[in-house]
Amino acid sequence: MKTDKFNSVLEKTISKCVDTLCAKANEYATEDRLHNFKVAAELQNCTPITALAGMMAKHTVSIYDLIQRQEKGFEVSREMWDEKIGDSINYLILLTALVEEKQEEYTQGSQADLDDIVDMEFTNHLAEAGDGE
Repeated sequence: MKTDKFNSVLEKTISKCVDTLCAKANEYATEDRLHNFKVAAELQNCTPITALAGMMAKHTVSIYDLIQRQEKGFEVSREMWDEKIGDSINYLILLTALVEEKQEEYTQGSQADLDDIVDMEFTNHLAEAGDGE
């Protein structure tokens, strides 16, 4: 496939993914776009990332099923491929958002922990300095 054609496929795919994510946001999400994964995590006693992985598994299986159908010589419509591939891309984008959010929590938590350690060391230093006087 030549670069121009590939770029066209890329642009069309990304555009469909954006359209779907925006439409689903109105249907599923609250102000927190990751709300459903967080609630699912609470219901399943796991993390939001694990909850998403469980939901995404269904879409992965669906793609494997399409591949097997095609390999056996059955026709799979372009619309079906586009839908299933788009679903998988969207779940990976949502996973990226969950990972980003978790990394921000780690960073904030790490900074808070670091601040506590610095405060404790400073307090200990002041106490030691006071003992020496």
